[in-house]
Amino acid sequence: MSVTPLDYLYTRRSVKLVQEPGPSEEQLAQILQAAMSAPDHGRLRPWRFKLIRGAAIGRLADLSIAATRASGGTITDVKEASIRRWLAKVPLLIAVACHLDHENTKIPEEERMLSTGAAVMNMLNAAHMLGLGAFWSTGLGTYADEVTDALGFDALDYRFMGFVNVGTPVNVLPPMERPDFHDFLTEEWTGE
Repeated sequence: MSVTPLDYLYTRRSVKLVQEPGPSEEQLAQILQAAMSAPDHGRLRPWRFKLIRGAAIGRLADLSIAATRASGGTITDVKEASIRRWLAKVPLLIAVACHLDHENTKIPEEERMLSTGAAVMNMLNAAHMLGLGAFWSTGLGTYADEVTDALGFDALDYRFMGFVNVGTPVNVLPPMERPDFHDFLTEEWTGE
């Protein structure tokens, strides 16, 4: 039985625990190019990505943990150790932001953020189709101004939307049980 493109969509799941090898440069280009196919009202192309690899991942962890604590957030020593163990194996983080482009007042910010989210979904699907694991995280200092500023995504011009980690899955994960779409569907609206 051959695998169809829909099979890839049905079997995709978030894979937080990844390790080396990360994507090759060719695979990374394919993953990022997949983002360019996202729906995009007005062709604004609001998505912005920044690659974080190697020792920079550890520096991001330092910055994120310090910024979270400085803003009154709680990160216990156990949680910090868990974050550091996870990130020590991650070969690639892709920071994700939505560019707001204040010059354009026709298309609302929400539509730009939806477009950026669709771009990330395309990246997650592409990584899965290439046999890699990927996970979109909004932890790790996503809502701390110090982190977003350090990454070059100032709050005036961008909405920072987290990180995508990409690599080889640490474990083979069982298929995810998915709900039946009927549970989320209302029959046709007729206007009557």
